[in-house]
Amino acid sequence: MWGVRDVWDAWDLSAGQFAALAAAAMLVGFSKTAVSGANTISLAVFAAVLPARASTGVLLPVLIAGDVLAVLTYRRHAHWPTLWRLFPAVAGGVVIGTLFLTWADDAVVRTSIGAILLLMAGVTVARRGATARTETHELPDPPPASRLKAPSYGVLGGFTTMVANAGGPVMSMYLLSAGFRKLGFLGTSAWFFLIVNASKVPFSVSLGLIDAHSLALDALLALFVVPGAIVGKHTVHHINQQLFERLVIAATILGGLQLLLR
Repeated sequence: MWGVRDVWDAWDLSAGQFAALAAAAMLVGFSKTAVSGANTISLAVFAAVLPARASTGVLLPVLIAGDVLAVLTYRRHAHWPTLWRLFPAVAGGVVIGTLFLTWADDAVVRTSIGAILLLMAGVTVARRGATARTETHELPDPPPASRLKAPSYGVLGGFTTMVANAGGPVMSMYLLSAGFRKLGFLGTSAWFFLIVNASKVPFSVSLGLIDAHSLALDALLALFVVPGAIVGKHTVHHINQQLFERLVIAATILGGLQLLLR
């Protein structure tokens, strides 16, 4: 039976480092029920505290815990035609990401995560303009232009989510451009990431990214996802989205630069 101290010793964590991971886990819960994509900050924290390659395996079950809570909260607001349109391309991106991870060492993965974070910051900046245009209406079905975007967004989202668990901003941009308002956005996003992240587990296990050591740490960190999700659920209607996104962008850029220069 693993104790808290055993887990800390196995990962060579200090109290401060564990506190940083716990805060990042809370932010995962918050992002899943309030501001999708904000967990790019969590990605940067996990990759900074843990070995970059191993961090993706530790973070995945934490994200799934957040996905479950998000689905329980927003399950009735999902738009399934959009999900079925995305899944085939995402599957291709996950396979490409898995092949990449079979040969990439820790340094390559760390550099890749840093580059992806900076790319995601750019994507987030680009989608902020779309946010204002989708506040007053919600389309019952994405327009033809959005359907044509699905393959490219799906492949990129699948690759980034497999390599760095960083598919959130890619999918956020796609869903916003398709005309989803907040609840429809959160419901569709919740089901999307629960299904995609769960499908990544066998790949991560086969790559050695998820094992008994990582799951022991996940068991501790998952406890912090719940309060983050509760806070997100109760504050989602009161968030100053513009200010928060600016903070997320700044933190994502700093996290990406830190990994690239590490």
